[in-house]
Amino acid sequence: MVTTFSKQSLGGKIFDVLNVMVLLIFGLLVVYPFLNLLALSFNDGTDALKGGIYLWPRKLSFSAYQFLFQDQRLLSSLSISIMRVVIGTLTCVLSTGLLAYIVTIKHFSGRKMMKVIFIITIYFTGGLIPTYLVFLGLGLTDSFNVYWIPAMFNATWMLYMASYMESIPDSLYESARIDGASELGIFVRIAVPVSIPVFASIAIFSSVSHWNYWLDTVIYNSSGNWDTLPIYLKRLLLEVEAFEELRNPLALSEKLRNLSPTTLRAALTMIVTLPIFFVYPIMQKYFVGGLTLGAVKG
Repeated sequence: MVTTFSKQSLGGKIFDVLNVMVLLIFGLLVVYPFLNLLALSFNDGTDALKGGIYLWPRKLSFSAYQFLFQDQRLLSSLSISIMRVVIGTLTCVLSTGLLAYIVTIKHFSGRKMMKVIFIITIYFTGGLIPTYLVFLGLGLTDSFNVYWIPAMFNATWMLYMASYMESIPDSLYESARIDGASELGIFVRIAVPVSIPVFASIAIFSSVSHWNYWLDTVIYNSSGNWDTLPIYLKRLLLEVEAFEELRNPLALSEKLRNLSPTTLRAALTMIVTLPIFFVYPIMQKYFVGGLTLGAVKG
């Protein structure tokens, strides 16, 4: 018995060591590209063309960030992206959460039909052209509203939130109804506070989606009046727009001689990535369960 236990214990230790090693290697593979871009973004543009920059800038320079933040288009697209994330996330979480609560009300006769209707929308869509025509008829094209109004409801996230809310003890809802609370009051005072983990998770999914998505800008806001940050990044990376614009300034300004398309791409990639990079650790504490334990009214 002791020998068998010792062998199992040794095998468990070996597994733990190998597991840690594999995870460390995987973590390094994930983190290295980010660190490499960060080093490139802080390196002198002319020097970066020589290559050989890995984890630390060889010749420190802030020229790329100085140029980008002086560009009015970047500041405009950044402000639009922030507005889109804030407004789009708040409206999506609240609207989807309210819909999820409605389909969990057991005495509501239409809740099953509503679930079926929204589940159908997950598998079948109207298509790109019909959707564009609908948005055009509603006056959503070439406007900021096209970013958040169509994204107010998400059927998949609604099912996640409804599944979580269904796990809340019915006694909480019933006691509130006995006390005379309205359904909206129950949603605000009970369903939302108790369901903070799933609300936080959906908020992260929604904010990342709004921050990274760019196709709707190309289709519905082709005029360029409501360009978001990913669109600016797309133009810089695919069309090398900055390189073409800097040819004449490079000959006129000594300050701009330290720039190159490589460092500009890296700097703009950092600007797009860092906000999401900091959001996850802040919201991670909400990824817990069991908040309903002991919450039943006695």
